[in-house]
Amino acid sequence: MASEALVLEGIDAFYGDSHVLHEVSLRLGQGRLLGLLGRNGAGKSTSMSVTVGLLPPRGGTVAVFGHPLTGRTPETIAAHGVALVPQGRRVFRSLTVRENLVVAARRARGAVPAPWTLETVAELFPLLRERRDQLAASLSGGEQQMLAIGRALMSNPRVLLMDEPSEGLAPQIVAEVMTTIRRLKAQGLSIVLVEQNPKLVFDVADDIVILNSGRVVVDAPADELRRSGADLRHHLGVY
Repeated sequence: MASEALVLEGIDAFYGDSHVLHEVSLRLGQGRLLGLLGRNGAGKSTSMSVTVGLLPPRGGTVAVFGHPLTGRTPETIAAHGVALVPQGRRVFRSLTVRENLVVAARRARGAVPAPWTLETVAELFPLLRERRDQLAASLSGGEQQMLAIGRALMSNPRVLLMDEPSEGLAPQIVAEVMTTIRRLKAQGLSIVLVEQNPKLVFDVADDIVILNSGRVVVDAPADELRRSGADLRHHLGVY
């Protein structure tokens, strides 16, 4: 359906002979935020790799705004409006801040919530304007995370995948990142937020999917899970 920004249906994925995703299905509604939770090794990052074309699935389908993209190249999937903020940030350390942003620039395809340029990214992250001529390697972890988000936005995505954006950051920086995520959501961007920290996700998510050992074990609106008081600790390894 056109109202679904991203659909993964029955995804089976392998690393070599290791079967890591077992018929994983999830749906991201247009303009909504889907929180993807699970402990280490549950299959969260693998699901994102399948979505952006880094790992072809052996079964199942991927669609973005109704366009089937199963097994397509990362470049083709990016051209359909999908951007990834990868785990560990992975900025281009030998390039300046400005060069990191420019290299990712892409014209918007179809209706996007907001056009992103060097100027609008600098408005979102004023520190990046101050650091624009510095090498990315010289930035702090928090500044690199801002750069990684800004770089993804420069592709003018309709779907933004964020893989563990709070990892390794000080609490104050985590709070700033979450404020940014709320702002992007308010602008109508469709977001998948991959996290191990359930509190961060429940604070912003419309819908929740929890993976355990490569399988979907919970798929429900966040409000419903809050109201029910469901004990999810055995799925998340949080006690």
